[in-house]
Amino acid sequence: MQRRTILSLALAAAPFAARAAGPVKVGFLVKQAEEPWFQDEWRFAEAAAKDKGFTLVKIGVPNGEKTMAAIDNLAAQKAVGFVICAPDVKLGVAINRAAKRHKLKVMSVDDQLVDGAGKPIADIPHMGISGYEIGKQVGQGLLAEIKARGWKLDEVGVLRVAYDQLPTGRDRTMGAADALKAGGVPAGNVIDAPQAKTDTESAFNAANIAFTKNAKFKKWVAFGLNDEAALGAVRAGEGRGIKQDAMLAIGIGGSQTALNEFTKPTPTGFFGTVLISPKRHGYETAAMVFEWATQGKAPPPVTLTSGILMTRANQAEIRKQMGL
Repeated sequence: MQRRTILSLALAAAPFAARAAGPVKVGFLVKQAEEPWFQDEWRFAEAAAKDKGFTLVKIGVPNGEKTMAAIDNLAAQKAVGFVICAPDVKLGVAINRAAKRHKLKVMSVDDQLVDGAGKPIADIPHMGISGYEIGKQVGQGLLAEIKARGWKLDEVGVLRVAYDQLPTGRDRTMGAADALKAGGVPAGNVIDAPQAKTDTESAFNAANIAFTKNAKFKKWVAFGLNDEAALGAVRAGEGRGIKQDAMLAIGIGGSQTALNEFTKPTPTGFFGTVLISPKRHGYETAAMVFEWATQGKAPPPVTLTSGILMTRANQAEIRKQMGL
């Protein structure tokens, strides 16, 4: 009888032993795999996989359908969990339900998943930034450079390249606008330029319209959700003859796009970028999900990272400081 019980227990445990014997897999799902920021996150997540001894499964999820298919795919591969920056934060309930159905640990990065009422889903750990505080850093950096150039605050147009349907995007740009207004820029000088997507082309189109409607301003500062938004505004300004001496833009992200701008022989209106650490967002989230699934060590409910202003002049020093 005892022998039969032991044999039964051994047979029941066999599937779990087989799963443990194979490589532990952790997914990393991002909404725009082609963007430099997400490429960097993947690169650092792969470093975590190498250090911790698991396999990283990278999947681009540009829409809801592909997001749900990717979760099913991870389950079929016997992954233990995944990190996700979803194409729409309102997919949170569906993502959470699918993860629980497949017994996968899930953690969000960059954009926090919300429920049907728009509230963060408490049982999905999150790593992101305080969008509003990062935005304030942008505004304060712009304000300092405006003063350094001797521009009159009431003569400066403020271009807020807006993507308000994403809460993080609105938080960032409102933080920047509020910092500028607190520093003395008239509220009426802040011009909204809504962009259709979060890329440079959409920002270019939005900025072009805003410049056309507000030709009275001869000096401009610009900012948006990311580096691409700020660069789109700079390119649009250049097309209208608004050069570096009359344009000042600060992006967010510290992407390769920003670094490429700094390498140009002649400085452009792209003054700087608030560098967020893709190393933390990629490496730490992947490691956290792995340790959660294999060691029962749950990540903190919310982890917020900070940024630092990087310019053409200090880029080497800042990149070294951030471990990039």
